[in-house]
Amino acid sequence: MSPTAAVEPTTTAALSSPQVPCIAGVDRYLKLRAAHVESFELADESGKTPQDLLDEAKILVIGAGGLGCEILKNLVMSGFKHIDVIDMDTIDISNLNRQFLFRKRDVGRPKAEVAAEFLRRRAPDVNITAHYKRIQDMSEEFYLGFTLIVCGLDSIDARRWINAFIYSLAEQHGFEGFKPIVDGGTEGFKGNVRVILPMQNACFECGLDLFSPKTTYPICTIANTPRLPEHCIEWASVLEWPRVFPDKKLDGDDPDHINWLVDQATARAAQFSISGITYSLTQGVVKNIIPAIASTNAIIAAVCTNEALKLVTSCNPYLDNYMFYSGDDGVYSHTFPYAQNESCMVCGHKRKSMAVAPDMALEELIELLKEDPSLQLKSPSLTVDSTNLYFQRPKALEERTRPNLEKKIGDLFASGSTLTVTDPVLPTSLQVTVVFA
Repeated sequence: MSPTAAVEPTTTAALSSPQVPCIAGVDRYLKLRAAHVESFELADESGKTPQDLLDEAKILVIGAGGLGCEILKNLVMSGFKHIDVIDMDTIDISNLNRQFLFRKRDVGRPKAEVAAEFLRRRAPDVNITAHYKRIQDMSEEFYLGFTLIVCGLDSIDARRWINAFIYSLAEQHGFEGFKPIVDGGTEGFKGNVRVILPMQNACFECGLDLFSPKTTYPICTIANTPRLPEHCIEWASVLEWPRVFPDKKLDGDDPDHINWLVDQATARAAQFSISGITYSLTQGVVKNIIPAIASTNAIIAAVCTNEALKLVTSCNPYLDNYMFYSGDDGVYSHTFPYAQNESCMVCGHKRKSMAVAPDMALEELIELLKEDPSLQLKSPSLTVDSTNLYFQRPKALEERTRPNLEKKIGDLFASGSTLTVTDPVLPTSLQVTVVFA
């Protein structure tokens, strides 16, 4: 791939700083691209070799599952010496067929800690630190300490959050906050890798429409006219569980909970002559499990590691900026530059306009925001000026603003008002201007 796209000189200059080690490779490559130079030397301007840069680089791996295990192994084998891994999950027996850093004796333990222990035994010269936490629980200072971030996540929500958060670091801290992201994802025989340079190219949110929203089923269907086994499972988990266990949260990893759902869904399915209720399907519906294939994880992890190596050492041009792999119909891959979306709510203008009827209820407006493919929000909270329209949490504020849900939006704010929208999937707020049509 030839580095042909020019970079604005001012942007390149903004990254020309010795404050953060090992970004020199990225900085030099940006300069080469700006000058349309296609030759690369083996040492940077300070005389450091690629191995010197690898020795200094601090890599954060987010996710220690099927993809994360492969990425961690590859990074260690590629010569990286300082690696942190963060994951909030514990090991389940079902993980062992593809997450090869774990053994049966590790079931129930944190993935990040077990992965780090395994790699320390195999590579004692590598400094590996584990964090059994949510990515949202870590401070700005934590993320500012890394050279680049490699994501091996199976959650779109988590990938959106880290993308927006790292972009905000670049906005607030300049070069010190500039953390390239190598994002990998797999689904069955398909996978993709993206190189994200904050404020330089398209961010993860720019391509949000590439991902289909989670499949949901209308309440009226699952309550009255189920046609699929999934409808019966949703009925058991969404309607029956809260009715029978109002004070107990459903745990998709608890066998007793899943077995209870299987029994309820099976009985429901029998009433409507529906077959196909199984334990694995039930858990898959409850947890929205994405099918994983070890060979796909290995391919995507290899690409992620190659890109991390190139970004740190500048030994070759890095991915510009999106690669898609498909192994379900032969073997096919395609690389192309994914353009920035000017209306992106993270790296674009961060504003969206909507034309709606003034007699629409606030609850309907919230559903429109959730269904919008460019937003894909989960539980948005809305304010206008200094007025709270509706807040999902905390409970006291939700109860106080709940009466607004049934009110017409024309009675709550004027046409052309800009709403501030917050949502758990993003660490920053969005600005949505509502015009009455």
